[in-house]
Amino acid sequence: MTTRLNSYLSFRDTAAPAMAFYQSVFGGNLVKNTFSEFHASEDPAEQDKLMHAELTTPNGMVLMAADTPNSMDLTVGTNHSLSLSGEDEQELRGYWDRLSDSGTVMEPLAQAPWGDSFGMCVDRFGVHWMVNIAGPKA
Repeated sequence: MTTRLNSYLSFRDTAAPAMAFYQSVFGGNLVKNTFSEFHASEDPAEQDKLMHAELTTPNGMVLMAADTPNSMDLTVGTNHSLSLSGEDEQELRGYWDRLSDSGTVMEPLAQAPWGDSFGMCVDRFGVHWMVNIAGPKA
């Protein structure tokens, strides 16, 4: 898999209906995972919320989204990140190092519950980034 750059939207409790709406607009395949599936939250109120959703349209567009955990801030208008994902660890760690340099690391690039390496940062220009490096195949 080559490295991909995708838009990533954040919501507060409305990721599922938002992504269903975008699927009705653009068509395509929608894959959804909840916080409970990956044991990513101990808050009972968050178990059925979307930890990750990915819509892939027939012409190859990809839109990703998630519900922001209750413990994290969400400001409508700035609820958008750019997501870099792929299998080339050296390439993606290089991007991470350069993007997070002189920026703010929100979530260190480390092993995630779903088996990949994942991190979030805000670069020196205020742009939010997510980096996901695919883990070993099962």
